[in-house]
Amino acid sequence: MNCVKDFFTYETTKSVVVKSWTIGIINRVVQLLIITYFIGWVFLHEKAYQVRDTAIESSVMTKVKGFGVYNTKVMDVADYVTPTQGASVFCIITKLITTENQMQGLCPESEVKYRCHSDVDCRKHMGQSGGNGIKTGRCVSYNSTFKTCEMKGWCPAEVDSIHIDPMMEAENFTIFIKNSIRFPMFNFTKGNFLPNITKTYIKTCNFHPVEHRYCPIFRLGDVLKFAHQDFYALASQGGVIGIKIGWVCDLDKSEEHCIPSYSFTRLDSMSEKTSVSPGYNFRYAKYYKMENGTEYRTLLKAYAIRFDVLVYGNAGKFNMIPTLINIVAAFTSVGVGTVLCDIILLNFLKGAEQYKAKKFEEVSEHQIRSTMSNSNDLYKSNQTLSFKYDEKQSTDSGAFSIGL
Repeated sequence: MNCVKDFFTYETTKSVVVKSWTIGIINRVVQLLIITYFIGWVFLHEKAYQVRDTAIESSVMTKVKGFGVYNTKVMDVADYVTPTQGASVFCIITKLITTENQMQGLCPESEVKYRCHSDVDCRKHMGQSGGNGIKTGRCVSYNSTFKTCEMKGWCPAEVDSIHIDPMMEAENFTIFIKNSIRFPMFNFTKGNFLPNITKTYIKTCNFHPVEHRYCPIFRLGDVLKFAHQDFYALASQGGVIGIKIGWVCDLDKSEEHCIPSYSFTRLDSMSEKTSVSPGYNFRYAKYYKMENGTEYRTLLKAYAIRFDVLVYGNAGKFNMIPTLINIVAAFTSVGVGTVLCDIILLNFLKGAEQYKAKKFEEVSEHQIRSTMSNSNDLYKSNQTLSFKYDEKQSTDSGAFSIGL
């Protein structure tokens, strides 16, 4: 029966006014901090009253311009840019190691690790990947000085250990970027060609973070400088540079305030620090045929600077639902001050037991009936000396305290 009685009980809030400077100051300071946080950070900085669209749709078109001289040859865009479609990822070749007139056949390997003295040294390489072709297991003369293992493939084998300076004219190449974005939630579209950009301006401008911050033409040397990279080192070994276009738009304002921001960084920082496989390079070949139908090729090992144009962003617009949710959260969080003050009063201040006695009080139906019975008897007998009823109103929060 005691368990049943405890289950069928009801708790109601009792307001206790505590006249304490310490607790009062703590309570108001905590409330002020919470209100300041919601107004300053949540609503003004984070714009929590908006619904945001992060599913940005983007298209990027690129075009490179410039001429360079490499191995006494004048190189244009068709020679040093790959792929040629003008996509968001493209490479500018800055150094080439060329192996001309390769034909299918048998020839000695060119790598040092395939040096040998007899066929026994070469048989262990059979069936293994690596090198420039399939190993035959024979040790043949490379030149008059040493021997290497024989391989079957494109001959003569490539020699890529020679030192070649990069194409220095690449520093002045320009990159044209045309970017269009759309936020599907709001059906909002925009491009990086702002209204103040004209044909005359675009022919003369180069991007600068202060003077020409919205010019869509980027000088290659400037891009590497903004990414804190040395041109000669990067052009010699290759690397990957990210051109990031950010669109963070507040659609509660006019469309002209939605503008792009550009930033630059090196994406392959790990290959910059390692000596095992530094930089970025790849191979490709140009194929030809003789009059008799024999095929031959020119193999090119290209060291290139790869550019990745990365587009990101989000847009926000006022919406009643997140506004109401955050307002309710703000009012609810103000009650944290009361919880903190209760913890201090109940556990750390002097007189905590007296505060507990005032805050928590048990009232049973038997006590209420007994009090009401005594009050009625006293009223009927006109005895006013044994019971006094007072009602006082607090000036702090409008709570009432009833004392007997």
